[in-house]
Amino acid sequence: MKLGRKILISLILLVCFTVVFFAGYFFSVINLMSWDVFSSRPLKNWFKPQVAIYFDEDQVDFKDVAAFNRVKNLLENDYYEEVDFSKVFSSAIKGLSEGVEDPYTMYYTPEEMKALWEDVSGNYVGIGVLVQMDENKLLTVIDVFADSPAKEAGLQKNDKIINVNGEDVTTVGDADLIVKKIKGEPNTKVRITVYRPEENRQIDFEMERRFINISWISSELLDNGIGYIYIQQFDNDIAKDFQQHLSALMAQGIKGLVIDLRDNPGGSYYQVVRIADMIVPKGIIVYTQDRDNNREEQYSDENELEIPLAVLVNEYSASASEILAACIQDYGKGIIVGRQTFGKGLVQEIDDNFANGGGLKYTKARYFTPSGKSIHGEGVTPDIEVDLDEEFKTSAIEDIPHDRDAQLRAAIEALMKQID
Repeated sequence: MKLGRKILISLILLVCFTVVFFAGYFFSVINLMSWDVFSSRPLKNWFKPQVAIYFDEDQVDFKDVAAFNRVKNLLENDYYEEVDFSKVFSSAIKGLSEGVEDPYTMYYTPEEMKALWEDVSGNYVGIGVLVQMDENKLLTVIDVFADSPAKEAGLQKNDKIINVNGEDVTTVGDADLIVKKIKGEPNTKVRITVYRPEENRQIDFEMERRFINISWISSELLDNGIGYIYIQQFDNDIAKDFQQHLSALMAQGIKGLVIDLRDNPGGSYYQVVRIADMIVPKGIIVYTQDRDNNREEQYSDENELEIPLAVLVNEYSASASEILAACIQDYGKGIIVGRQTFGKGLVQEIDDNFANGGGLKYTKARYFTPSGKSIHGEGVTPDIEVDLDEEFKTSAIEDIPHDRDAQLRAAIEALMKQID
């Protein structure tokens, strides 16, 4: 009786195992056959390990999935030479990120990600320009540093970089990647072609890379006790540097202050928050809001700047520059002078937690001014709108003589009215 029960139990287990095995095999075959339906070709080896990407059926059209797989199959079997699918698939991932049609969202390959995380201090080997993408996704020169290869070669503000070492970069779409192509080893040469809108022509340059030492901030005491601080970019140490420059000017007894943010493309979100905290009274500085309306707020303490203030901006003042200008404007802590700003009110984040070493820079949220305004696509409107004289349209800010700088003169005049 006991033996019969053991045999019965063994038979039941064998049947269960057999059913499970063949059910698993059946569904595996069905899964593999579905790929065969998409490609209209027999698979070479049904038992070869497979990988898959899943979408919900309401996210993509079944026919598009079939089309993707058919392209893959034709390239694999009929293309005139062997295809490197690792490289092809990397391009497909880039296409996925580009599909959202956001110029600030981009996938980085492992090689690009490694280059992106290289040292970004104030010392580097390059040609000495500050750049940002314009509305047409062309890399635009917004400043040319003094005593640099670019300055010596004759590059100008507003030049559009369209080719680097024979490579068309107008479709790259990411400023960091193009800049990496321009940088290199010291004493090596780089060939750059720019389009100069003012002259409606292309110009070729060949420059020798060398060490560029950048100070993103400078200050001086102007006439009538006006302090002047020029911030070219918000790097990772700029708040500390700003405090030192401001303290030095205050020690000289300045009666008013001009902060120059012209041609400043932005930089560190948290650094600009720290600078704003030194200027505005207690309250909200800026807040971000994601797709689910989750808010992250940044606040200032009760300490504030107690002297008349003017802020200079122009069409190249973007992102972090706009956060500072908008915050000062909302609190009435200073007069904004110059031209309408760029209008970048989006916050990016980089996720580098990828198994292949790649990463994704993507837009995570919008930022809003203390009054709740989103400036994305709009920019900050100056309280006093002033244009530069035509002869200085393509000049670096530091190359414009103070006494001939119409925007700076307007800012000083506005401060003097408050001081008097």
